[in-house]
Parts: sequence; C-alpha cells; structure tokens
Amino acid sequence: MTDAEYVNIWMRPERPARGPKPVYSRAQITEAAVRIADAEGLEAATMRRIAAEIGAGAMSLYRYVPSRDNLVELMADRLMGEIDVTGMPSGDWRADLTRYADGLRAMWLRHPWIATVQRSLPSFGPNQLLLIERLMGVLDAFVSIDENLGLVALLTSYIEGTVREETSSAEEVRRSGLSESEWMARSYPYVDQLVKSGEYPIFTKIVMEARQPHLSRDDQFRYGLRRVLDCIAAALPPTAE
Repeated sequence: MTDAEYVNIWMRPERPARGPKPVYSRAQITEAAVRIADAEGLEAATMRRIAAEIGAGAMSLYRYVPSRDNLVELMADRLMGEIDVTGMPSGDWRADLTRYADGLRAMWLRHPWIATVQRSLPSFGPNQLLLIERLMGVLDAFVSIDENLGLVALLTSYIEGTVREETSSAEEVRRSGLSESEWMARSYPYVDQLVKSGEYPIFTKIVMEARQPHLSRDDQFRYGLRRVLDCIAAALPPTAE
C-alpha cells in the first residue's frame, strides 16, 4: 500500500451507511488478532489466521479492516486501553507517573510482541488519545507543553527500554533451555578470567560490588524509575511537590 492509498483506520466508518448489518466487528477481529499474537507472535496474526479463529472468510475481513497496517494500528490501540489512567491526574504527580509506569510495563510483559510494532508515527486511536490526555494532564499545570512532551518521553523511554531488555533476556534464557541461574553460571568461568586479568577495573567493580544485577526485575525497575522521577522533579517548580 502506498502513502497515497493509506487511510487512517479511525477515519473509516466501522459500518457502511447502507447495506446489511455487519456480521463481525473491528473489536472482534482485533481481540482475535491479539490472542493469536500473544500465543504465536505478531507475524502469525494474518487475516487468514484471524478468519479461522472467528469462523469467517479471510477475504470478508477486509471489509472491516482494509490493510495489515490498519490491523496493527487497531491491535496497538487495543493494548493502550489496558493501561489504567482512571482518575488521572489525581494531584499527586509521582503517584500518577508511577502508576502509568507500572501499567505500561505490565502491558509489555503481557504482550511482548508490541516491541516489534513501529509506533514512531502514532495513529491516534481512541485509547491512545485518552492516554495522552490523562498522562500529559499530570504535568500540564506545572510546565509548558514542550517541556511536558520531553519529560513524558523521558519516562516512557526508560520504561520501554527497560522492559524491552527484560523480555529480550527472558527470551534468550528460554531459547538456551537453561534456568536464569544456570545461564549465569555458564558465564562464570569467562567472567572470572576477566576479573583476574586485572585489565578491566570498572567491570571488576561491577562484578564484585554492584547490587543492582542481583535485585529482582521488579526491584531493578523500581530503582531506575525513582531516579527518572527525581530527574522530572528537578524540572518542575517547587510548588509541584
């Protein structure tokens, strides 16, 4: 599909003004696509596979979702709806941003295929728009809109970068057929050799003194999140605290 042919899915009416009532809905198709992607990966969520899942003809689904790009947009927006922003902003910006961070991380862990979705050019579906309004509303009273965009991007980049590494590591461990402790033990002889060489003092300090690598994934995430929130606090006026 060329750029000239592309039409944002949110600009297309879900049902035609005339003709028979649709048998299926975009929500049905999207839910089936998400189930398949969760179980088998994003590439498995083809129109043919989705049609088999809901008992429809593959070609008939194109009446509801015209393209693969549109399907991925629907799926990504469906996942944004899992992040609970009810009651935000609450007046406690740290609590609100912590809640968002926990919600976004949990969503990525439930649906690791979202890491493969290119979302640098967002489609602004209803769930994403609600998230923007509620999330950016948290800092809106304290900073300009440009500063708000930068601070939210800083927070989101930390969350997504951390959980991307978390899911990637889990997948490497799974492919190895070892437990995480067994996987670490396998690396020990080489690490020990590097430490004893005396050539890498900073690496040695990490191995011998650092506590972070020994924390749980939850505690590692929380440690980094506190630091990011402290950075955001430094950009806010004193009245925000």
